[in-house]
Amino acid sequence: MRKLYIVKNNRDFENIISTGKCLKNKYFVVHYKNNELKYDRFGISVSKKLGNSVFRNKYKRIIRSILDNYKKLYINNEDYIIILRKEAINKDFNILQKELFSLLNKKG
Repeated sequence: MRKLYIVKNNRDFENIISTGKCLKNKYFVVHYKNNELKYDRFGISVSKKLGNSVFRNKYKRIIRSILDNYKKLYINNEDYIIILRKEAINKDFNILQKELFSLLNKKG
């Protein structure tokens, strides 16, 4: 995932979470909001409560990999914040992929 497609600014995170729409399932929470750009941006959040930095970065890489596999399906000019839940820990990659994909498909 290129840096252009990443939401890094804390102000952007707060804006998307507070004013955007939300979808939830057992493993993820996804906040999304339209943007004025010609591409989608993704922000990934893994809480410090779930583990140390090595653990958090591992799950961020997993989520980025899932998004890279399906990025052609989501060209709709929106910002997404993906938050990992505690139940997703130690789950298989295929399960996480299926759950995140189904959650993003609920949006329409």
